[in-house]
Amino acid sequence: MSKNMNKTGKSRKDQIAHAKVHNKGNVVHSVFDDTDWHPLDDAIDAQRDKSYLRRVKPRTDGQRALMDAIQSHNLTMAIGPAGSGKTYLAISAAVEALEAGKVEKIILSRPAMEAGESLGYLPGDMHEKMAPYLRPLYDALGDRMGGKRVRQLLEDGTIEIAPVGFMRGRTLNNAFVVIDEAQNCTYAQLKMLLSRLGWHSTMVVTGDPDQSDLLDGMSGLADISKRFEMIENIAVVRLQSEDIVRHPLVAEMLDVL
Repeated sequence: MSKNMNKTGKSRKDQIAHAKVHNKGNVVHSVFDDTDWHPLDDAIDAQRDKSYLRRVKPRTDGQRALMDAIQSHNLTMAIGPAGSGKTYLAISAAVEALEAGKVEKIILSRPAMEAGESLGYLPGDMHEKMAPYLRPLYDALGDRMGGKRVRQLLEDGTIEIAPVGFMRGRTLNNAFVVIDEAQNCTYAQLKMLLSRLGWHSTMVVTGDPDQSDLLDGMSGLADISKRFEMIENIAVVRLQSEDIVRHPLVAEMLDVL
């Protein structure tokens, strides 16, 4: 292969042009350029089917129960396996609440914990370090609102995406809060996050206790969701393998793993 071509077949000229675009503003570091992805890329708009995304509809009884719970409760715990739509439905509800004027901002938080790796080894500032971990949130937001609008709302603070550690000491009023991947939060972290809930706010906590990256016994999601089942004003929705909307093999695999 020519020294002017990389392993994907791109010319050196194309690589330089690509890097210039991806090294401006609040973007991932150039080390990620070969992935051809940027969290706020215009490609999100190109992939958006506007006629389909006007309204999200549940595909299973479990998803219907989750959507109803979010509408009727200020705090909802969405517990279930990967691929059951927990994060997507929560973010869709947040976008609908924002567009209807029910809340003033959307706050999305996720623990910076993936497969035992930490953020310290990644180059760049906090936003650049967090970008790969937050891609599922960017994808869901872009699917619901389009990349250009997501970028605008992030810049003016209407949408805020932050790691768990940055939530301490805050009171979240008039906001829709989504705590994603909560199985990677300890009991103390979840207690701190849940107590951030302020007036006129809705909070949805999503996670799968069976897929925690923490050491055994450290995740607080299973314990807290079990305790909350006794509180009438908190909804605990447990999705099952039949609620998985990915490839049918995913449900079959998770049943035996």
